[in-house]
Amino acid sequence: MKKLSKLFVALMVCVLAVGGLFSMAACGGGETEKDTIAVMAKGETHAFWVSVKRGAERAGEEMGYRITFRGPTDESSASVPEQVEQVTSALADSRTAAMVLATIGEGFSSLLQSAADQNIPIVEFDSGIYNKEELPDPSPVVSSVATSNVLAAALAAENFYVTLKPLIEATPDGSTYKVGIIQHDGSQTGIDRANGFDDKIKELAEADGLTAKLETQIQQADNSAGAYVQCLTTLQTWGAQAIFMCNEGVVKDCYAAVTGTPDLYKDLLFCGFDAGTAQQEWIKDEGENYAHLVGSVAQDSYQIGYQAVMQAAKYLKGEEITE
Repeated sequence: MKKLSKLFVALMVCVLAVGGLFSMAACGGGETEKDTIAVMAKGETHAFWVSVKRGAERAGEEMGYRITFRGPTDESSASVPEQVEQVTSALADSRTAAMVLATIGEGFSSLLQSAADQNIPIVEFDSGIYNKEELPDPSPVVSSVATSNVLAAALAAENFYVTLKPLIEATPDGSTYKVGIIQHDGSQTGIDRANGFDDKIKELAEADGLTAKLETQIQQADNSAGAYVQCLTTLQTWGAQAIFMCNEGVVKDCYAAVTGTPDLYKDLLFCGFDAGTAQQEWIKDEGENYAHLVGSVAQDSYQIGYQAVMQAAKYLKGEEITE
């Protein structure tokens, strides 16, 4: 296979202030000092969350706050009860002054109300509060820190398109160059990444007069074992010639598939999202013997953790939090 250029793209985070909706939490006094910012993540062991934790702890050190960091075993809906217990425990801790929160599913409405009742401000981060389930009034949410999944996926599409454009142009009239998208789940994150990529690559093809030669298909996975590989198989059977993978879990499973059965997938081109260990190893390969990973778009996970805690700490100190 012809060696293709590799690309790495780093994204900064977007910080949105929701100021004026919630009164500032007390930052000291009483029998127990409120000196803790509880970071409630969607996981703990994945490289993404390890980096988020480092950023959060660094911000805590700079701002003089103790940081606790907890997340469920995995990011599936089956772990919602575990995360609910973790959030409940953090809210019950008399030292908790603020919370940085990203939920993996629904079922947190009563806890959000509890945060409001206790005057504990919340900073949403990463994908934030799942589906924005009903918030109390006034809302405890004072700020949001996240990467725009739509824009990040569009950025991946722009870079991937540089490689794909000549291949699309070379496609005979009456035929189409098929690009598949593996959406990791039905969450807003998954939807935004899949649609962000799909919309952008179609926009680019239209600008070049190549709409008739491009066809895309989105395959949404569920949380079952082997779902990502099933999506890959479906797209390969459909005739996909290039595939965008919407998160590191998809990349990991696809990498195992294309290296395990190289002849089946060797003519495919791939692009990923989130640069975990498997993705880093894949992108370093020359791709001579199996499918090639052209590149990846990666979030600045350290900054997500750092900025989220900074927003919470500044709010507690009465400092301005701005976009």
